[in-house]
Amino acid sequence: MPFDLEQLRSHFPSLDSGIAHFDGPGGTQTPDVVGLAIASTLTGPLSNRGRNAASEVKADEAVLQFRRAFADFLNMDRRSVVYGRSATQLTYDFSRHLSRQWGPGDEIIVTRLDHDSNIRPWVQAAERQGATVRWVGFDAGTAELNMDELERSLTSRTRLAAVTAASNVLGTMPDIAAIAAKVHDAGALLYVDGVHYAAHHAVDLQALGADFFVCSPYKFLGPHCAVLAAAPSLLESIQPDKLLPSTNIVPERFEFGTLPYEIMAGATAAVDFIASLGSEGSRRERLVTAFESIESHEQTLQDELERALEAMPGVVLHSLAKARTSTMLLTFEDHTAGEVGSFLAGRNILAPAGHFYAIEASRALGLGDDGGLRIGLAPYTSRQDIRRLIDGLAEFLRQ
Repeated sequence: MPFDLEQLRSHFPSLDSGIAHFDGPGGTQTPDVVGLAIASTLTGPLSNRGRNAASEVKADEAVLQFRRAFADFLNMDRRSVVYGRSATQLTYDFSRHLSRQWGPGDEIIVTRLDHDSNIRPWVQAAERQGATVRWVGFDAGTAELNMDELERSLTSRTRLAAVTAASNVLGTMPDIAAIAAKVHDAGALLYVDGVHYAAHHAVDLQALGADFFVCSPYKFLGPHCAVLAAAPSLLESIQPDKLLPSTNIVPERFEFGTLPYEIMAGATAAVDFIASLGSEGSRRERLVTAFESIESHEQTLQDELERALEAMPGVVLHSLAKARTSTMLLTFEDHTAGEVGSFLAGRNILAPAGHFYAIEASRALGLGDDGGLRIGLAPYTSRQDIRRLIDGLAEFLRQ
């Protein structure tokens, strides 16, 4: 079911600036309903959580609704949903929690396709505990994760594998369900960075089979925060450091300090906004159909853009995996990506250049720490935006 693009775009005041936004992989624009949810929660009445005064109930409901919304978003139990400030923060937290049981002889696996937030916390935790790090690469020519190398790296000593569900620079989507089966056969845990994936596809954590899945609402129309999901039974098996009087129930024993109720309300509003793009049914059902519409919309625009890029001399497209999101990494034979990004920005077209914290991927592609030009599509991207980008790139190359 295609959505009404003009109606959707009318909810984004930031689009009135005239900027054509292709920076969605770094954080999308935010609809008005999310801002209103944050403002109305923050301006109260609002107190610490409780069930007596209206201000206490409002805070408590913000937390409960947040967990219910992301349970629907991820197809998990609401007790699975852990709030965090960022995916990086959550991954560092859980790297410390989980690595307590590691020692010499244990092994963990990371990939060069991942954002550094799903690499460095595990590498540093392994180094502290004397565990061994196994690296899995990807084919620079196809942008596909090396599955054979991953399978060879799995042994009876493997404790955890950290893999991305979608590369934030190349868009590559490894087969997480297949990886989960292999990791579990080895008796290990699978930690999945779903930050980029969750912005483009409906997440079914039951089907993916990941033990841990982390995503960031600000990548899909929400405020700056993050969510980690894991089965309640798995969370109950992990004992984090915490304050003595703080609760020991799951998932709240992993959330330190007073929660930001207004941000949680904004994240819930983002989930509801996405669901409003779907057809009838439960919120989960509407989210699934909404993402089907989003995928179709983005794929149509991506096809048009890629046809234009193929006709441009000196443009190199590195996003070539068979399964990928609508995110493309470009380099240029005679110019730096930074030069191209600056030229486009001067025409109100925002497609930044860099490595975007996927530093291992950038180096594996031979791009060093400079990276490339990243173009990311979002639900609010229009055909006019695509034409402006194509025309801007063509103008730069002519000059």
